[in-house]
Amino acid sequence: MTDKYENAEVAIIGGGVIGLTIARALAQRGVRDVCLIERATLGAEASFAAGGILAPQAEADRPDEFFELACRSRDLYAEFAVGLREETGVDVELDTTGTLYVAFHETNEIDERYEWQLKAGLVVEKLTAQAARELEPCISPALQGALLFPRDIQVENRRLLNALINSVAKLNVTISTDTSVESLIVERGRVTGVQTSRGFVSCRTVIIAAGTWSSAILHSQTPAIAPVRGQMICFEAKPQLTRHVIYSPRGYLVPRQDGRLLAGSTSEHAGFTKQVTAGGMSYILKNAAEISPAISTLPIIDTWAGLRPRAADGLPVLGPCDEIDGLFYATGHYRNGILLAPVTGELIAEAVVTGCVSPLLAAFSPNRFSLAPIS
Repeated sequence: MTDKYENAEVAIIGGGVIGLTIARALAQRGVRDVCLIERATLGAEASFAAGGILAPQAEADRPDEFFELACRSRDLYAEFAVGLREETGVDVELDTTGTLYVAFHETNEIDERYEWQLKAGLVVEKLTAQAARELEPCISPALQGALLFPRDIQVENRRLLNALINSVAKLNVTISTDTSVESLIVERGRVTGVQTSRGFVSCRTVIIAAGTWSSAILHSQTPAIAPVRGQMICFEAKPQLTRHVIYSPRGYLVPRQDGRLLAGSTSEHAGFTKQVTAGGMSYILKNAAEISPAISTLPIIDTWAGLRPRAADGLPVLGPCDEIDGLFYATGHYRNGILLAPVTGELIAEAVVTGCVSPLLAAFSPNRFSLAPIS
């Protein structure tokens, strides 16, 4: 580790979409010495493996604090994408075609979701099976009904990562890859730095944004974050099979502008084993074929797996730690890291720079857990 890394105002542990977005937000707010520490390479884990769906309305069963946070973040994406393109020249392919939520058995769920969202003043359209299949003829004739969410959109997550990496480089964020954090150094209840495999970084603020690896930071007080494996299949679909993201209770299809079509996903407690399995592929193919039988004719061009970071209650862990001054968390985003990146960056940066913690973060505070040192 060179002298450049020995001192920082803020050290961010984790270089996925969350760590990168926070680093950008801090640098844009005038924090001059931001150090981003990544155990491997930037954006290579859950962020890279994601589907890029930005669909809080399609996924929500009820209005709650998480739904509010997710909608807020989705609605930041247009400005977020424009800003990144202006800074880096990278188009993150924010596709605003919308999302179709399809039901083959769950007509009651369709009705309930439509009613509460309509009462909440949200934009949602209820479609007959015929109307939905006129919109997307690839959908199975077994369709019973659908909801159209025009504001639920998608982003090409790998292009997003590329844009963020370019942005933080232009903003002079110090980046240390292939660097593991061995311990958090705390003196008299306050962060004083982090010990890494390349040396000591002195800083008064540390943000843990290490996703699935957050709990592995030795000697730090941190909520348990467990890996949940998600497998994906990528087809070639030229011409495109669908224009909309199509989402069912069991799977989803995500069209990309270059003719790829993603299908996912699994949720498996398999530890840190990041492998594609026959069972996972079979499950995804079955659910994708339920949505569209035409899937069976498409060539498979890629498969992969990622490890999503999940806290015990399934909610993200966001904000300052009451027990250690200068320690912040931005982890546990589970299946929503790409979706929640803009709002996480804004609110964590605001809390670090101004000391003001947004009420939006109250339900996700790390202090809701009983924190114990990891040894």
